[in-house]
Amino acid sequence: MVMMRRVAMVLSMVIFGWVYQITHPPPPKICGRPGGPPVTGPRIKLRDGRHLAYTEYGLPKDVAKFKLIFIHGFTSCRYDRVVTFPPEVYQELGVHIVSFDRPGYGESDPDPNRTPESLAMDVEELADQLGLGSKFYVLGFSMGEAYYFQLPQDQWTLRVAHYAPWLTYWWNTQNWFPASAVAAGRAEVFSSQDLEIIANEEISDEQLRAYPMQQGNFESLHRDMMVGFGRWEFDPMDMEINPIPDGGGSVHLWHGEEDQMVPVTLQRYIAKKLPWVKYHELPGKGHMFPLIPEISQSMIKALLYDEN
Repeated sequence: MVMMRRVAMVLSMVIFGWVYQITHPPPPKICGRPGGPPVTGPRIKLRDGRHLAYTEYGLPKDVAKFKLIFIHGFTSCRYDRVVTFPPEVYQELGVHIVSFDRPGYGESDPDPNRTPESLAMDVEELADQLGLGSKFYVLGFSMGEAYYFQLPQDQWTLRVAHYAPWLTYWWNTQNWFPASAVAAGRAEVFSSQDLEIIANEEISDEQLRAYPMQQGNFESLHRDMMVGFGRWEFDPMDMEINPIPDGGGSVHLWHGEEDQMVPVTLQRYIAKKLPWVKYHELPGKGHMFPLIPEISQSMIKALLYDEN
């Protein structure tokens, strides 16, 4: 009997240790701290003590007519800009652009309490500290899902992130079942045009390729999954009235008809539900269409000059 109790106790300790291990990811390697990557670019210090890394380009902000903040997507960083133009185009548009690493990516400190609202507050504080003025524009890329049109493995990944976020780290590191095809950059989540664009944009610098997730996958990729596909503080579909009244601005939504990563069905639904959103569907285009210069130029013009 004593032996059985000892065996049961050992088994319990082993199970407890295993459960703890799969639900507690390793701590991030925070930039600028012992064991973490170095800080190589400008950063601001936020209200809660975190740092946010950013890059500025385009016209100097004191002469630019428009200021724009770019928010990168999944697996990306502040260097993955979709609005890179020749100097004469920046001059024509009159735009100053700020791109930043979202929390946990690149050289921005992780935010274990991150929510959609906290990211909006980070953007607001970034604009304030950089002196962008009382009005600026925001451009985001990627991050969306039409659940039942995803690959089965991605459906399971999102199901875990939504219903059991405490298992997100384990699900994305275990070898029993296939995890996110999007996070792995599998070819089947891209259209033929996307693959051509990616081949032309291939990053040769291995260090730059590792930059986005250099602090660890949990506070970047996995946290993105939990925040993006978890439970939000609000439902965007409840915004039936334009939140930017009196002509103070407009919301534009672009989507490639052949996008296999974020199927177009999602954006069609949003455009139907929220008629105040100006929807632009691009025939024959996939997920990576913003990297086509003429398209990104037309997007910026539509956003800044409210062109239909």
